[in-house]
Amino acid sequence: MGGFVPPPGGMSVEFMDLTLETALAVALLGFIGGILSGFLGSGGAFIMTPGMMNLGVPGILAVGSNITHKFGKAIVGSRSHGELGHVDKKLAIMMVVGLLTGVQVAVKVNSQIFESMGRAASNLYISLIFIIVLTAITAVILRDLRRAGRDEERSPELAAKIHRVRIPPVVHFDVAGITVSVWFPLAVAFATGYLAGTIGVGGFIGVPAMIYLLGISTRVAAGTELFLAIFSGAWGAINYALRGYVDLRLVVLLYLGSLVGVQLGAIATEIVEQRVAKVALVTVIATSDLGRIVMIPEYLREMGYIQLEEGVGHLLSMTSTALLFGGALMAIGVIFKKVREAAAVEKESPAPSYR
Repeated sequence: MGGFVPPPGGMSVEFMDLTLETALAVALLGFIGGILSGFLGSGGAFIMTPGMMNLGVPGILAVGSNITHKFGKAIVGSRSHGELGHVDKKLAIMMVVGLLTGVQVAVKVNSQIFESMGRAASNLYISLIFIIVLTAITAVILRDLRRAGRDEERSPELAAKIHRVRIPPVVHFDVAGITVSVWFPLAVAFATGYLAGTIGVGGFIGVPAMIYLLGISTRVAAGTELFLAIFSGAWGAINYALRGYVDLRLVVLLYLGSLVGVQLGAIATEIVEQRVAKVALVTVIATSDLGRIVMIPEYLREMGYIQLEEGVGHLLSMTSTALLFGGALMAIGVIFKKVREAAAVEKESPAPSYR
């Protein structure tokens, strides 16, 4: 299938031929991502963009399609959190300005790199952002696993220092339970929007930033971020679509897989303990990170900066794909092993006596 008609001076991106095998692979990617998202509240997003890139989708098209897919999921998730009172809409509405600005800047940068420097440079840029972010998150989760059980709910000292900074305007947010200078939520929102627009997901930065920098509870941070994701997803989808960087076939296939997977993942949350969830999450993130690192030499070769022997690029791509899907399937295997063990214990438990 041919590419779109680019803007004046722009560069065309070719939509890939969607064979049955590729379509099934994208749906499987959505299914795996759905299970991980349903179980972990995140994680699935880390494999969808790089997963599509490994299947031959240009990075910018993978980002545009993924952010469009996440827009619909955010609506559903935000509604359930809203009903539980976990969304601070006053805070979210104030953060929207920074969020949309971040998305806009990211889409513009992504588009300019692709249109002026080509597909390889675009893939390299997106991969480098992934590597930086995923490496940092892996380190944070591993640190949390080592410190498990020690003051996890304690309000961060950094948040207390930020609350003492009274740069006007200073606003109180009732649901979040904080009084803070609005410049800090705006900075968090901009960073979240920039990452969402660059790699297709930003919540894994937005939620921790709200917790550790703004001092918001985990539930309200997660609910407010999902509410914000509606706006970042919609704005990112519109901007990428107007530039021709959204393939609706990929969006539909991701939906088909993730809507089934997320239900299975949600069921597992009721059974598997939190430490197992963190181990599964760090496995997915670390292997996805390694998968992007492996591809860097191939992108540099395509840009003409280095030379590789014939066949090395194909080997690197296969290794990257194996790391990505292997890590995700390993995490899912751990999750469902625990589910089976819990089900077996429940089955062997003696029935209650009513005598």
